[in-house]
Amino acid sequence: MHRSTILGIFTSVASAAPYHPSNTYSQTTNSCAIIFDGRIPANASLADFDTASGGGWNPFNPDYVKGNDLAWSDILLLPKPASPSRFDGATSSIPVEVTISDASIFQKQNGFRRAGLQFSKDNNEDSPGSEGVVTLHFSVLQDKSRPLNLTHEYLNVWHEAADYSANQFNFEAGTLIGSESLQKDTYKLLDRNNKLIWSTPILPNVWQNFAITLDFDNNTIQAWYSYGNKSLRPATGPVSNDNSGRGQYQIGILKKPTGTDDVVNSGYQENGLDEGLIYGGIFIENSSHKCIST
Repeated sequence: MHRSTILGIFTSVASAAPYHPSNTYSQTTNSCAIIFDGRIPANASLADFDTASGGGWNPFNPDYVKGNDLAWSDILLLPKPASPSRFDGATSSIPVEVTISDASIFQKQNGFRRAGLQFSKDNNEDSPGSEGVVTLHFSVLQDKSRPLNLTHEYLNVWHEAADYSANQFNFEAGTLIGSESLQKDTYKLLDRNNKLIWSTPILPNVWQNFAITLDFDNNTIQAWYSYGNKSLRPATGPVSNDNSGRGQYQIGILKKPTGTDDVVNSGYQENGLDEGLIYGGIFIENSSHKCIST
């Protein structure tokens, strides 16, 4: 079992809120309470993702968010990397790969290619994942056979407000439209106003582990990071952010087009698209008592 820690001592990389290194954390052997657990059991099948509670375990919504004529079993893969992600090993869970293709068009959003997992119980208006203090965990691994085209902008993990007017945060990769000066080969955490909070290089052939702590009471966000099987460390301090509006998490790929001012409905996407990103160790925990799994 991975240890849990009290939130943090390290100086913020790009913090909009005061952060005091004197606020130390102490280690505890207690586990943090899990709100939503998206880790995949070793005996899972792709067909499990196509029905609610499929296989007796599937926590994800079988209907959203994906290409109109696709089932999740058409989209997802169950790869076998050389090693498990940091938070899969202890539970003997396995990774899942989200892929996109030419058919990854949701509703009439012809500009995007997208596939995003959502927790079935992550309700838009009254989700326990949108109150108090919570930490979203996920690890990512590049698929060399299905590389992302980093000349495009990718949303990989985000939380969208219930009225769909904004995202409280975006975790992205690639070339950001309107912020092309930012390095494309990095993962970037953006606030509600699409301001860069923190970034780190995309690494090949190794798991990269992330946690995002959202304090809905005090309107802050904090990033945690490690790679391989190393313990998570604070990448930032708590940064001021407008977390209001409740809403839902989404984990996967949303690839924006190029060459357009109307990214939802038009623009350039390559033909014969076959891209993917491998995810592991997905879960959301209750950090209201300053608990975070590291």
